[in-house]
Amino acid sequence: MKKRIPITRQGYDALKAELDHLKKKERPKIVADIEEARGHGDLSENAEYLYAKERQSFIETRIKELETKFSAFEIIDTSKLPCDKVVFGSRVIVCNVDTGEEVAYQLVGSDESDISKGRVSIESPIAKALIGKKIEDVVIVSAPNGKREYEIIEILK
Repeated sequence: MKKRIPITRQGYDALKAELDHLKKKERPKIVADIEEARGHGDLSENAEYLYAKERQSFIETRIKELETKFSAFEIIDTSKLPCDKVVFGSRVIVCNVDTGEEVAYQLVGSDESDISKGRVSIESPIAKALIGKKIEDVVIVSAPNGKREYEIIEILK
């Protein structure tokens, strides 16, 4: 049985838009760029051609990667999540016990994680520590620079 990859609807839609963009915009553009570069003569020393072929390889690899993942994605409806414990898709506010600093995270699939937007992968140490926990629980996270303790302040829908 194929392993399912959890993803939020928002993450799914963003990756679908990326795939559509690559197929409908980038792929035709790079084909045109290659044709134009071919017209500039000797291909072995044609930097534009070599760059375009490299870019084409990148685009085709990304398209294949996304298409493969789409068959395994399992969209999780975050509107039906419980608010009494942390689960995939939950948005949580945690407080660093040592510093008192509060930070908000949403636990998402690895393909949609973006720490700058507070979206952490379900595979990350902090997400693994938070799963199944409730408000006021304290979790210990093993980070590269040592262990950190976080208290769960709030679980949001």
